[in-house]
Amino acid sequence: MTTFPLTGEHLALDLLNTRTTLGDLVADPAGLAAWLVEQEGRLTPVGEPAEAEVAAVFGVREAARAAFDAVRGGERPPAGALGALNEALAGAPAHYELAWSAAGGPEAVPRRAGTPARRLAAELAESVVDLLTDPRVGSVRACEGEGCVLVFLPTHPRRRWCVASVCGNRARVARYYARHKGGEKA
Repeated sequence: MTTFPLTGEHLALDLLNTRTTLGDLVADPAGLAAWLVEQEGRLTPVGEPAEAEVAAVFGVREAARAAFDAVRGGERPPAGALGALNEALAGAPAHYELAWSAAGGPEAVPRRAGTPARRLAAELAESVVDLLTDPRVGSVRACEGEGCVLVFLPTHPRRRWCVASVCGNRARVARYYARHKGGEKA
């Protein structure tokens, strides 16, 4: 079973964090299915993912990575990244249906047309757009852990690592080792 090192961030960041130093965690339908289970309640269910859904997620993730890297650097995202995100959004446009809620009142229920792959891509692209246009996008940080490629939105201004008990602990152990290694005599 695939385990994901960092989930529970903004959905767009969770998507970016599916590519780690261990490789692409959603490179096949089984990996994508596991990630979708982790994201339960945040995305419309797509059923059992197939290669089409994997390709759709890959396309949005790569466009998102290019866009985030540019925006975080104060630059305009590449035209190809913007085009890919806009294509994903247009591939399954959202509309609302008026329904009667279980609580006894009217509610607007979002619906998307299109194949499961297009709906998934559109929802993920919408999340990317949401964060790219949020003023907090400048606060997105890359983990300072050696070799770590994960990104996060810090809840505390001093947060330096994706997961303090993993990357933070590795950094503390490395510092301890470096301090004490110099004091040994051969």
